[in-house]
Amino acid sequence: MAARAPQKADWRIELPDTASTSALAAEIGQWLRRGDLLTLSGALGSGKTTFARALIRSLAGDHDLDVPSPTFTLMQTYEGRAFPILHVDLYRIKNAEELVELGFDEAQDGALTLVEWPENAQAALRASRLDIALEIDPARSMEYRAATLTGTGAFAPRLELARAIHDLLAATGWAGAERRFMQGDASTRSYERLVNSDGGTALLMIFPPRPDGPPVRHGKSYSALARLAENIRPFIAIDHGLREQGFSAPKILASNLAAGVAILEDFGDEGAFGKRGFELERYAEAVAVLARLHHADLADTLPVEGGNYRIPPYDLDALSIEVELLVDWYAPHIAKASLASSTKASFGNLWRHVLRDIVAARPTWTLRDYHSPNLIWLARRQGMARVGIIDFQDCVLGHPAYDVVSLLQDARLDVADDMELKLLGHYAQLRRAADPDFDMPSFARAYAVLGAQRATKILGIFARLDKRDRKPQYLVHLPRIEKYLAKDLAHPLLSALKDWYETHLPRALNKGP
Repeated sequence: MAARAPQKADWRIELPDTASTSALAAEIGQWLRRGDLLTLSGALGSGKTTFARALIRSLAGDHDLDVPSPTFTLMQTYEGRAFPILHVDLYRIKNAEELVELGFDEAQDGALTLVEWPENAQAALRASRLDIALEIDPARSMEYRAATLTGTGAFAPRLELARAIHDLLAATGWAGAERRFMQGDASTRSYERLVNSDGGTALLMIFPPRPDGPPVRHGKSYSALARLAENIRPFIAIDHGLREQGFSAPKILASNLAAGVAILEDFGDEGAFGKRGFELERYAEAVAVLARLHHADLADTLPVEGGNYRIPPYDLDALSIEVELLVDWYAPHIAKASLASSTKASFGNLWRHVLRDIVAARPTWTLRDYHSPNLIWLARRQGMARVGIIDFQDCVLGHPAYDVVSLLQDARLDVADDMELKLLGHYAQLRRAADPDFDMPSFARAYAVLGAQRATKILGIFARLDKRDRKPQYLVHLPRIEKYLAKDLAHPLLSALKDWYETHLPRALNKGP
């Protein structure tokens, strides 16, 4: 169970000169969000104006922006790059009621709010906020300041995470690096590219422990049933395991497992698979990586800081809860289908029946997201080392066909049928060369079953991303995935499931409404 988030966190920072005060403001600005509330307090001359001006300029992306004190206007709004910024000065306010007359609540809507002299209207301020108190230390120098940051409510864990990132960067020589946010995929993690003054780069991975979701079955959450990583430890463990086997996972330069942050080797993104469309050489090498991985004698438990990490099984519960995403999200929100409870039950029973042989097979490491967005071509390396692998924290012990179908039925990239067959043949040749007893007919059956399972799951995930997470960009891939599903369900082993889809959800097969 995830640890309970703290309700209050403090962080004291020494600021030896004006430049360090401005640098702190810019650093804090990197992790602020729309709707946040910051308060800024301190005696006259403590550096509030310096801090506020640097923060607003950073958020606006304009280092020459005129930022006058709102002492007389009381409120001043600026257009930030990601959201509006409301700068408020309460020095002349006597009580919270005066703010109501000014329209303070309405002005905050959708904006980041920065409040100076908050002590004059505490009753009007939300409890969940970041308080920044600046102090002068004339005993050291007239420029020396100290800042005490206090996060309360939802800000407490965010402040602790920010402090952990700050400390990790400082301890590894990346403190002064430019931090460039990287647009993520459908992940709960976030990444920033660190760029040093000499042009050197690394990746900052931010993967704090996530709270467990509501129970959906047997008292367990979806992520627990689906065997999804809930903290950074699986990533660290599998990363070391892949590198020990000779595969190109990013080198971990530094990490703080408790906070969920790590600095990683930067593979870049110029060589991302799929960036220039389908390229046979790259996919053939990626297939070779899987063939070698699936033949290797792999441990099910890996060492990691603080103990060992045991790779979970891709069991019947995990595979089953994933396909149910189709009836929970895709059916009502994409197909506009209302399915009876008995219909959903028959769907689950049919899937559990065909998946039993899958979970009974000899397992291997199933990286689970082995497809174009997570593979980087490292042209300067040799052989299979040219395939950089960057997403594997959800690795499970499962059937080897899963990652092969994940690669060759790419959800975001068209792989022609003849190329899919050619690469499947390449995989079979490599497996037979290493093991003459490799059973290709059995593998082909599992490939069809897991292809249909994966396509079913992804249809549900992309529908959920659109409906729940407001990420409609994934809907463009639905026709490709529906095509994969129809192709996989054509296998005789899946005839009963094919009948269910055609009867109750033909839209998933690109048929009917």
